[in-house]
Amino acid sequence: MSCVMLNAARLDYDGRISFDKVAEVADVTRFDISEPSEVAARVTTADVVMNKEMPIPAEMIRAFPPSVRLICEAGTGYNNIDLAACRERGISICNVPTYATEAMAHMAITLIMAISCSLVPQSQALHAGNLEYMKQCHLGALPHFEITGKTLGLIGGIGTIGLRVAAMSSALGMRVVASDLPSTPLGMRADGVEVVSYDELLSQSDFVSVHCPLNAHTKGLVDAASFAKMKPSAYLVNTARGSIVDQAALVDALRSKQIAGAALDVFGEGSAPPPALPDDSPLYTLDNLILTPHIGWQRLEARQRVVDMCADNIAAFARGEPMNIDMETGLPRVVG
Repeated sequence: MSCVMLNAARLDYDGRISFDKVAEVADVTRFDISEPSEVAARVTTADVVMNKEMPIPAEMIRAFPPSVRLICEAGTGYNNIDLAACRERGISICNVPTYATEAMAHMAITLIMAISCSLVPQSQALHAGNLEYMKQCHLGALPHFEITGKTLGLIGGIGTIGLRVAAMSSALGMRVVASDLPSTPLGMRADGVEVVSYDELLSQSDFVSVHCPLNAHTKGLVDAASFAKMKPSAYLVNTARGSIVDQAALVDALRSKQIAGAALDVFGEGSAPPPALPDDSPLYTLDNLILTPHIGWQRLEARQRVVDMCADNIAAFARGEPMNIDMETGLPRVVG
């Protein structure tokens, strides 16, 4: 099979990732970056289009040659691909939902722990030449507290990543509550996660962490009304998709100290990666916000894993096996 990787530099930005396993199952051509206008010419003879988070809208898909039969998304989210256009053209989609489970869980826990000890403002002060905290040997008014006994609320919290975060935070002594689909039974689960309503999660949690996919139901889910229900001492953590949080409402909540703070690995209206923030973004002006540029998934092991698992998906497709996205519903295929 012929495979074209449209934006290999998104994964292999440091030259440390091997595509050998993909080359074992397909004749692979790699492009570091592809502009939208270049895509049609680059996939002229491709059977498989491999991609990492680059938007693949309907007009791009309709320009694909008949040879393209599979879009292999090198990641978890596939909201960047127009499903209706793929159905129209008979193109299958696969993703790799578990490649970054450890990396993403570690990212959420890292942000929670950094918030709890004011690690970022201390570092900022030191690197700006402000030795106040070093000289007085205490943090003054900066937040500094244990997370043991605190409540962590996981929005979409019984998915793969959410449950891994739950296990890690439970091991640190945190109480874990989660909200999920309306059909998910409320109450305590065997793994120690208590499923509660969305409103209960907001009102009870010391940290609210987002772990749901971006879709029509979750876009703007965490809005002004949500912040009004959170504790003034609570923090929001988002490592999922930026558009799940109403950014303007978050800025207002942080400026007014309606909530204590936030940490964002994703932001803005993009699917993923988030488009660069404008230089005058209000997010840059907030002293109770940690910003990182969508790095949760980018650990070396996770990047290699996703390439290797894409190779497994391509090999399965070549054998005629169904892909893990149900093209009729657009949802992950239920196995078993």
